[in-house]
Order: sequence, then C-alpha cells, then structure tokens
Amino acid sequence: MKKRRTGASVFLFGALGYPALEILWRGDTHPTMSLAGGICALLLFLINRRLAPGSLPLRLLASGAAITLTELAFGVIFNLALGLDVWDYSSLPLHLFGQICLPYSLLWCLLALPFCLLCPRRRKSVSAP
Repeated sequence: MKKRRTGASVFLFGALGYPALEILWRGDTHPTMSLAGGICALLLFLINRRLAPGSLPLRLLASGAAITLTELAFGVIFNLALGLDVWDYSSLPLHLFGQICLPYSLLWCLLALPFCLLCPRRRKSVSAP
C-alpha cells in the first residue's frame, strides 16, 4: 500500500511540475504534458532508486535520456500521428523529427538535478517505519 501511495505522489508531482515548467519556460502547455510529466517523474524515481549507489553524473544522464525518450514517444504520438502540434524543435540544432533535440536533452539532464538530489531522501523517508 505504501508503494502505491509513493508511486501516486511521485506521478502527481510530475503531472503538476512538468506543465508548470513549460508554462514558466514558454508560457503555454498542453494537457498531455501532465501525463508525460507523471511518467517522467516515475521513471526518474525508478532510475534513482536503481542507480542510487552510482555516481550523480550517471543518474543525471539516465534521467535526461528517460525524459528525452518520453518526449520523443509523446511527440511521435501527439504531434506527428495526431497532428496536435504541441511543439516543434525543427528550428533547433541536432533535432530528430522536430520532436527532440540535443540542446533540450542536455537541459533535461540539468533539470533532473534537484530530483536526483531529493530522490534518495524521499526513498529513505518512505522506507522508514
């Protein structure tokens, strides 16, 4: 039961935080970004749980990759297949189908830092009796 509550709270954190970041960054968001944010938060939580003994740079790279791959999946589904045009990175360097690009992938690694630093503390508080 505790694991479900933890998963739900992590998902909710991402579902609220990801669109909030988008609104701060570009002034707009889309409802699908709540789902993407929740999924990203769960992935980051799992990555940091598995790689906790590992180095921080490895956790940051893995977290950035997870966010980028989630963004690619959502972009292919919602932008390319359904034509919602939520975002388009075609004007940015080193992009893939206009859905992901190297500059934002690196930014995701950096933005994952607070999550990576807080995640071990959250895990300890969850496993405490």
